[in-house]
Amino acid sequence: MIQIVSIVGAVLILAAYAAHQAGRLGRESSLYHLLNVAGGLILGAVAVHSFQVGFIILEGVWTVISLIALVRLHRGPSRV
Repeated sequence: MIQIVSIVGAVLILAAYAAHQAGRLGRESSLYHLLNVAGGLILGAVAVHSFQVGFIILEGVWTVISLIALVRLHRGPSRV
């Protein structure tokens, strides 16, 4: 079961990447960031379950960066 869950997480991240490379999703797309957040959370949970420290760090940071980008996108342009 854990393998199926990890495949789902990987597919979400790879789908976002492939769509970005194909020009279908850009940095301004909520879906792009949502796919990355969801995939990162899933793979991060799998990494915690397996106690794979390197992957915990990778997926944790991946998820946080994607979540920050998603929040910034929905806040609109910053007024500095």
